[in-house]
Amino acid sequence: MPRLIERRRVVLTGVGLVSPLGVGTQANWQALLAGKSGIGRITRFDPSAFPTQIAGQVEGFDPADYIEKKEVKKGDSFIHYALGAAHFALEDAALIIGEEHSERTGVIIGSGIGGLPLIERTHQVHLKRGPSRISPFFIPGLISNMAAGQVSIKYGAKGPNTTPCTACTTGLHAVGDAFRQIQLGYADIMLAGGTEGEVAELGLGGFCSMKALSKRNDDPLRASRPWDRDRDGFVISEGSGIVVLEELEQARARGARIHAEVIGYGMSADAYHISAPHPEGDGAARVMIAALDDAELEPEAIGYINAHGTSTGLGDLAEVKAIKRVFGDHAYRLAVSSTKSTTGHLLGAAGGLESGLLALALQEQILPATLNLDNPDEGCDLDFVPHEPRSADFEYALTNSFGFGGTNGAVIMRRWRNGVDS
Repeated sequence: MPRLIERRRVVLTGVGLVSPLGVGTQANWQALLAGKSGIGRITRFDPSAFPTQIAGQVEGFDPADYIEKKEVKKGDSFIHYALGAAHFALEDAALIIGEEHSERTGVIIGSGIGGLPLIERTHQVHLKRGPSRISPFFIPGLISNMAAGQVSIKYGAKGPNTTPCTACTTGLHAVGDAFRQIQLGYADIMLAGGTEGEVAELGLGGFCSMKALSKRNDDPLRASRPWDRDRDGFVISEGSGIVVLEELEQARARGARIHAEVIGYGMSADAYHISAPHPEGDGAARVMIAALDDAELEPEAIGYINAHGTSTGLGDLAEVKAIKRVFGDHAYRLAVSSTKSTTGHLLGAAGGLESGLLALALQEQILPATLNLDNPDEGCDLDFVPHEPRSADFEYALTNSFGFGGTNGAVIMRRWRNGVDS
């Protein structure tokens, strides 16, 4: 499709990560390269009544390290994680949002679920002590857009401020939408990504009822196993991934270190089922094609895909079928891996986390591994980078996210060679 207007170039200059792998960008990256898993038995509550008793929990995170202590009670954990990730992203970008940039700096941070733990706690207060004891911070502490709102307030970002809520595609849609805001001239700087804090009894129970979760309670480190024939569901996790995107000349003017260039974004819908993917990966294929078209790339240019790869029977195979449809013979030459094998599935935060990891992989020229892939399932015969990360030489990489309701997103990034435009 021909471009109707001149599009500005967008680069990624900051990565902020809070996940079951650790608190902070480098903690996450080093744990990923070391092949560590963030999955363990749930400690937030007694999970013994549930068929699944494992999750990816964020450990060692104190929200008072990122916001004033008196502000902590005004928001649930998904807001806290976003404020932490935003702190790390801005620190990584060496960026201070001054008054001269404030109106051209925006925030797009989404959450698939919002403040579910706060809803649980407040419901108990209501039952035991009555409606008069419901906190005035209850509503602003749980609504999904308040992560973006709180980040905007803290850092004085007065530009576009929105919150996608597209299930497990949320974080990636946020990154793609922020890319568009800069590309089309509505902003110069954007903080974008996803956040989730849903390790709670209601959330766990709901996914258990759907029979979506792994029950490998006795071996949690090996529970998330994308494309393996013994996979039995995904592992629910929490955290936040936020990136800083900037217009290229804005980034150059301040001497920013550039991790990668964002060059393509696609969206599609399966229009098939409320939770199951299209069995042939139709929407997944079309979203990758849309991202390739947007980036003006041939499929053969892609060297690595950070897949959605959640460790579910239907989803993993549908994505493989989609990759084969889009890339043909080249599907067997590119690398495909799932970082969810280490982090579990952060739901609405997954796409933000994985966008940050993709940028670091491009910068470092390292392919993250797929853990626990001992016996690839029938039809799962691509290069999934099993067990160990490895060095590679690749110029372009793609990341996928797919969500309930059949909503899909794909983003393509380009390697930035030592800060010099190649």
